[in-house]
Amino acid sequence: MVIEDDAVFKALADVSRRKLLDHLRRKNGQTLGELCEQHNMSRQAVTKHLALLETANLVVTVWRGREKLHYLNPVPINEIYTRWIGKFEQGRLRALHNLKQALQENVDE
Repeated sequence: MVIEDDAVFKALADVSRRKLLDHLRRKNGQTLGELCEQHNMSRQAVTKHLALLETANLVVTVWRGREKLHYLNPVPINEIYTRWIGKFEQGRLRALHNLKQALQENVDE
């Protein structure tokens, strides 16, 4: 789990890779050529960034004929959210729920 998290954090650390993910979030299933058109970098640079995103399992590819389509995989980001952020929110949500119940009990009395 830690090694997978490290790969995701490393992939997300670069602004160019985050931009690639943003483009895939807006329009999933893009070819390398389509992704290259949206970035001011060489085809080789985009390919290297995509390879790192694939290693982190943030991007999955599907072959359609001769085209290789790239898709965003949000699962690793959600796992990090659940592990690192979600736990902190649970306490706040529980406190808000308890406060709401206490206020409702006061209104009912």
